[in-house]
Amino acid sequence: MKLLKLVPDNTNINFLRWRMPFYVVSILLIIASWALVATKGLNYGVDFAGGLNITATFTERADAPVEDVRERVAELGYGDPIVQRFGENNQVSIRVPLPESAEGNPEAAQAIANEIVGDLEEGFADLRIDGNENVSGKVSDEFRQDATFALIAAMLAVALYIWVRFEWQFGVGGLFALFHDVSLTLGMLSLFQMEFSLDIIAAILAIIGYSLNDTIVIYDRIRENMKKYRKMPLPELLNLSVNETLARTMMTSLSMLLALIPLLLFGPASLFGMVAAITLGMFVGIYSSVYMAAPILIWLGVDSDSFVPQESAADRQEKVARGEV
Repeated sequence: MKLLKLVPDNTNINFLRWRMPFYVVSILLIIASWALVATKGLNYGVDFAGGLNITATFTERADAPVEDVRERVAELGYGDPIVQRFGENNQVSIRVPLPESAEGNPEAAQAIANEIVGDLEEGFADLRIDGNENVSGKVSDEFRQDATFALIAAMLAVALYIWVRFEWQFGVGGLFALFHDVSLTLGMLSLFQMEFSLDIIAAILAIIGYSLNDTIVIYDRIRENMKKYRKMPLPELLNLSVNETLARTMMTSLSMLLALIPLLLFGPASLFGMVAAITLGMFVGIYSSVYMAAPILIWLGVDSDSFVPQESAADRQEKVARGEV
């Protein structure tokens, strides 16, 4: 029986033909993403913003009365609550900042949460409380710092690994590709105001790992072909390497989609943000490996001699002594 091939053996797509326009578009998308983060900000969950987070469902309504819930919670005098639909139209997420008197006092924080829940249950007969958690401002600040350090450390470690394994140009290319992937993911989260929680940090770290894996496979093939085809122009060699690894990239991507799409469509609302971020990051990671990490090698001066051992002065003297020069 003939095996199914997602990519024919003689595939020869000229990926690098449009490398300049794609680079311009990508840089513009990076700028737009960070502009969104700077202007709209990220919708921090209770992990990073601190305070109380209550999730609830209105069991007898198709749409949650968001404005009524916001007004009722605001009347309790604990600051301006953030009330948003969460998952289905009849589900809401209610975030309330903790007063200074409750900071570092779990009993006081729980008392405030109980008061808010009791008031909501009194005002809405069909309300069902699904979750109730609180995080102090100090802990949330530590979460933000640790998450930022984790992302930066992961990206720098990846760049260092690629640098050591290949050449410094490859490390720069890999780091730029990762920066591109993380930037576009943050831009999407800011644009749609999806909740930014510890799950999203896990998703971004997964994106970094996936993008690294795809980039390393392409870089490894580039290195092999540079040793094999010494006289081939670099753009043609990069195209050849990307085409040769295309079947592996397609198979990996389709395998991931088989797991991600059902979760995206039918999974619980609490996982939607993380799954959406990983799904976007998977496509962005493929794109950046082909159109960011590979073409930048041309502009960074990689050539056919990059992986050929250079002859030392001692080697040359030995050749002269043997009469080979």
